[in-house]
Amino acid sequence: MTATEKGPRDARWYLNLMSPNTKGDQFAWFDPTSLYINAAAFEDLTDDLMADLEGLAFDVVGGLDAMGFVLAAAIAARRKVGFLPIRKAGKLCVDTDKVSFTNYSKRVQDMELRLPAFAPGDRVLLVDQWVETGGTMDGAIRLVERQGGVVAGLASIGIEENAVTLDYRARFPCITAIVPGSVWQEEANTKRFSSFDSYDPKKAFPNADR
Repeated sequence: MTATEKGPRDARWYLNLMSPNTKGDQFAWFDPTSLYINAAAFEDLTDDLMADLEGLAFDVVGGLDAMGFVLAAAIAARRKVGFLPIRKAGKLCVDTDKVSFTNYSKRVQDMELRLPAFAPGDRVLLVDQWVETGGTMDGAIRLVERQGGVVAGLASIGIEENAVTLDYRARFPCITAIVPGSVWQEEANTKRFSSFDSYDPKKAFPNADR
């Protein structure tokens, strides 16, 4: 059974557009930017996320530097709330708060949030394009909570399953295009999609048919 045969919640066609890594272990194991450049795919992805976010209240959307900016800005525009960039250190020209975190490649980095970014008690939806080890998201959560914000939930294309991310699902609403329990989730946990076997970059061209 392939990742598109199990059922309607698994058959999110646009996930087939995601590209395998062709550059080696220092990069993420897949690339969703081919999904973003296809207008129909990006619209359907955003539609699915917004449908699952219905009923979840938040005052601002925090996007994690850098690829989280794409989905975060789209969600903020759809919900008509503000967009808050959470940056890698050294990028903001205003006063900031900073934390260190370990990213998916085991490198220690610093992340910054402007001071102040929101009023105490504001609800922040945190968005990244993918959550692998959970280290980057941990830095964002700490920055929000240190300013007195409330993490309203987490949103991404997918969240891999490990001790850290399962704790996130227990603590926060987690909205993902890849649905827990689906074949896509099973494959994400192995860091390889069966769709890679038939991946064709031309399918992602902006005017490509499904």
